[in-house]
Amino acid sequence: MDVTWLGHSAVKLQGSKTIYIDPFLTGNPAACCGPEAITGADLVIVTHDHGDHLGDAFPICKKTGATIVTIHEIAVMAEAEGIPTEGMNIGGTVESKGVLIHMVQALHSAGKGDPAGVVIELDGKTIYHAGDTGLTYDMKLVKEFFAPDLSFIPIGDRYTMGINSAAKAVEFCGTKKVIPVHYNTFPIITVDPEAFKAKVGDTAEVIILKPGESYSF
Repeated sequence: MDVTWLGHSAVKLQGSKTIYIDPFLTGNPAACCGPEAITGADLVIVTHDHGDHLGDAFPICKKTGATIVTIHEIAVMAEAEGIPTEGMNIGGTVESKGVLIHMVQALHSAGKGDPAGVVIELDGKTIYHAGDTGLTYDMKLVKEFFAPDLSFIPIGDRYTMGINSAAKAVEFCGTKKVIPVHYNTFPIITVDPEAFKAKVGDTAEVIILKPGESYSF
């Protein structure tokens, strides 16, 4: 499977299905591309409705015919615009197009519905995208139930975990590999990912990507 960091918290998963998570591209100074570069998608997953996560999700779904998988309240909004939807809530699991999506707890705020993280099972791999969150003991349940192969963890501080909490989150969720996200998009969330890597140490393999770079596993 190939995973690509598109900038901020936006990622692309490319395996037997093409999945975009939190595709904030328009107005994202760190984005490696605009939404016009996306020509195909099977699923678009949105962790919460803040603009830097909902982003271009609706236009991408309308363009590609992708199904949006998200918290119930956002799904209602999408359905009203004619978008194929799979609404869900924290603690639930949805299977769409052969992909399993589990919605897990996140500590943050949201305008409609609750913020969430997601665990995705695709092609025999398990990927955890924490969304925007503070550190929570619930991440230990991610380890117990899913033991992710790869996780996307926010490290930018102020609106999410900073480096110290994010490193503890890596330990809690039991991930084997981690890609830091949600940092250096704006001056207010500027941090050094190498400091995060050093803090994680031998707990997991830290993969630092630049926007547009991919990792295969």
